[in-house]
Amino acid sequence: MKNDLLFDFTVDKTTKTVFFNREFAAGLSLVWDAFTKQEILDQWWAPKPWASKTKFMNFEVGGRRFYAMVSPEGEERWSIQKYTSISPKTNFKMTNTFADKDENPDLPGSDWDLNFSEQNGKTKVSISIYNESLERLEKMIEMGFKEGFAMTTNNLEELLATLSQRQ
Repeated sequence: MKNDLLFDFTVDKTTKTVFFNREFAAGLSLVWDAFTKQEILDQWWAPKPWASKTKFMNFEVGGRRFYAMVSPEGEERWSIQKYTSISPKTNFKMTNTFADKDENPDLPGSDWDLNFSEQNGKTKVSISIYNESLERLEKMIEMGFKEGFAMTTNNLEELLATLSQRQ
């Protein structure tokens, strides 16, 4: 399914930041919910054939999401997201840290800044991901973050098409 929706991914090693821009053919409220509600997040927040499994999520400033990406063989890769700022339907910020199954973080993490805007029935999501160290940024890239996040947001695009039809 090819379309004219924006997809842009750039890495700036000098600022240790990944920039990601993506448009979705869905309204702002639905896209916002897809990023902020556990029951929707778990349907798309992992590259296939992996799946997302949230142990708990509290989407509020100071709240957290503790989740795993689960392989078809049952391997779990845990992460903690801590929400540091929320401006409903326009922006939220969080720190993201890999962790073990007992919530022990693998520091340092990364700081995510997610911005949402809607124009002409399309919602644009712009994400900047700042890493404290160049080493962590390079590890993210080596682990296939670009390809994995592209697949993950393709999952979201498919899900949004289904959810939009139900509205």
